[in-house]
Amino acid sequence: MAGPLTVTAPRKAASAEPLSVAVIGGGPGGLYAAALLKRLDPRRSVTVWERNAPDDTFGFGVVLSDETLGGIEHADPTVHAALQGEFVRWDDIDIVHRGRTLTSGGHGFAALGRRRLLEILHRRCESLGVRLRFRTPAPPAAELAAAHDLVIAADGVNSRTRETHADVFRPTVTTGRCRYIWLAADMAFDAFRFEIAETGHGVAQLHGYPFSPDASTVIVEMREEVWRAAGFETLDERGSAQVCAEMFADALGGRALRGNASSWTAFRTVVNERWSHGNTVLIGDAAHTAHFSIGSGTKLAVEDALALAACVEERPDLGDALAAYEAERRPVVESTQRAAAASLRWFEELATYTDQPPRQFAFGLLTRSRRVTHDNLRLRDAGFTGAVETEFGCPPGTPPMFTPFRLRGLTLRNRVVVSPMDMYVAEDGMPGDFHLVHLGARALGGAGLVMTEMVCVSQEGRITPGCTGLWTDEQGVAWRRVTDFVHNGAPAGPGSPGAAIGVQLGHSGRKGSTRLMWEGMDQPLPEGGWPLSAASALPYLPDVGQVPHALDRAGLARIRDRFAAATRRAADAGFDLLELHCAHGYLLSGFLSPLTNVRTDEYGGDLAGRLRYPLEVFDAVRESWPDGRPMTVRISATDWAPGGTTADEAVEIARAFAAHGADAIDVSTGQVVPDERPAFGRSYQTPFADRIRNTLNVPVITVGAISSWDDVNSLLLAGRADLCALARPHLHDPHWTLHAAADQGYSGPGAPWPLPYRAGSRPPPTGRTDGPKPRLTLN
Repeated sequence: MAGPLTVTAPRKAASAEPLSVAVIGGGPGGLYAAALLKRLDPRRSVTVWERNAPDDTFGFGVVLSDETLGGIEHADPTVHAALQGEFVRWDDIDIVHRGRTLTSGGHGFAALGRRRLLEILHRRCESLGVRLRFRTPAPPAAELAAAHDLVIAADGVNSRTRETHADVFRPTVTTGRCRYIWLAADMAFDAFRFEIAETGHGVAQLHGYPFSPDASTVIVEMREEVWRAAGFETLDERGSAQVCAEMFADALGGRALRGNASSWTAFRTVVNERWSHGNTVLIGDAAHTAHFSIGSGTKLAVEDALALAACVEERPDLGDALAAYEAERRPVVESTQRAAAASLRWFEELATYTDQPPRQFAFGLLTRSRRVTHDNLRLRDAGFTGAVETEFGCPPGTPPMFTPFRLRGLTLRNRVVVSPMDMYVAEDGMPGDFHLVHLGARALGGAGLVMTEMVCVSQEGRITPGCTGLWTDEQGVAWRRVTDFVHNGAPAGPGSPGAAIGVQLGHSGRKGSTRLMWEGMDQPLPEGGWPLSAASALPYLPDVGQVPHALDRAGLARIRDRFAAATRRAADAGFDLLELHCAHGYLLSGFLSPLTNVRTDEYGGDLAGRLRYPLEVFDAVRESWPDGRPMTVRISATDWAPGGTTADEAVEIARAFAAHGADAIDVSTGQVVPDERPAFGRSYQTPFADRIRNTLNVPVITVGAISSWDDVNSLLLAGRADLCALARPHLHDPHWTLHAAADQGYSGPGAPWPLPYRAGSRPPPTGRTDGPKPRLTLN
């Protein structure tokens, strides 16, 4: 690796001397940036270095969105006009699964050939006076930076600039689990086509779309192990194209596929901590990549070029301009990369979805990135979405979230769960008026299932002094007051199903004896603390937290028995459902994670050993819990830390609990170690629940940054979850579920308004804000 990138101090963009600009890479992003910068100031000296010939290009079609085209039209009408005459447009997406084609309309796509796009940009650059140096590798970025005011590195996913100066840009490159190849067919699909082939070696998929009246891009993708088993590792381009054409003969009508220096590769997601340094800036694939299944890398590169040119024009100081460019584009790119990661994972796990009902499969494919949602899809194609709802089992006029769901002997009136949320307001473990009002309000608010916070099985198993418990009979009596209100205190009329209430039982393990959350989360008590016990003698906060005692056999048996005793009290208290807390680094979670369990006896070591004690506790709880009432288990499906629980292990953990009688798995993540690095984002934990559900065919509850009823409907219809647990939305609005029903125009049994509240089931009128509309125009 080379040394640090030589920093050339950026000078004023608006100085008397015009900028000299060097562009490394003659792809669409680099060419368009060059054209825009030259058009905005014809005095600028702009040179593009491209190592290939003008007519060399790789890949075939390019898809651009209406949003991108709008930006192009505003910035350069000449380029926009040239593009308009070249586009192939279509609205439909065809999904072919096991011989059945399902079509969803109203999507809107525009594509053209990559070679034609480059020709248009070449012409535009030449007309503006940009120097194009083809068949000429660019000098090193450091050399260009010393001789130019601005260097734009548009040198693609294999960017030499980025890799040479990785110490500056600090890239992270993540390789996917699938292999794919870009090919073309001499025919035009009449829709964006996704086709699934279930071969003797595994599942493969075709992504196809037209880019001219007589040609289509065809991308064939499959898991690495399928690719190897199918023998593609030994085939050249022609052989690969022939086998792919045979694999998807029906889609191609028996036509051949052709390549263009095509080879199998694994998608690499590129993320850079910095996009610029001094006067050198990354754009396009050099700066970031997003999986092709949600759109074109060309789209992102062109949008980068637009933003960069605008910022250089608007900011008198070039350093400020480059900072502004990154500040503008980074949030957009990160959002796109989150969506692309979700889409990539969906296709990597495609084999787990192939047994889904056909319309659910199609809906899941369309909503895989979470950018297309149930409500959005209904606007595009109400007929398609209605058919998906019917297949799901929605009664007429009923949104998916308000369909009932049965777990063992319990039928929930809807699919909304108030997630467990620690309140830290108990005294000596006793629930009081606050808990009655807090949980009662959420029951009145329409949720199908209201969960308590983690209720501790012993005094020394508390997280903080404010945690509730079930280690005494008096606590059980106090909880009965809460369950009675949830069951009987919300009159909704004859025949209206009531809310259910569940208890989450747990033990803090090494995360106990800490301050109340608002006094210092996870910080040890300054006084009045209690000794901790855990799987291993490892503190949660090194050098800060208390070192727990590693439980011996007697300690393990004692805590197991306390779980069983608390379970019997929970049953007597009238709870409808019990959840065993095996997540978030608390005691049972501490046994499951290899980061917190370093035991050398039968309760440590491999996954089977780490599962042993949590399963023993589960069995004791299940035996103590009434047979007709359901039990769930909350797990952390990943520790978000190297060496921790993996997604594959999470599936096996869920499999073990289901085999022991768990009725559903509540899938959370993290909070096991303090140095975790979660990939936060909208419904960011759902892919883990999705994988468990569709691998094991076991009901799952998903949780984590689910904030809209549209998200809930989308996740349920796609088969990613059976129940959706929401926490903060219910803190913001205790009547979140009822308001979601009102927003969707639903007033059925899945969301009954309490009789005293029915007058509030419609939004109250507001003051008039509009004036009378003019009737006459007077000259």
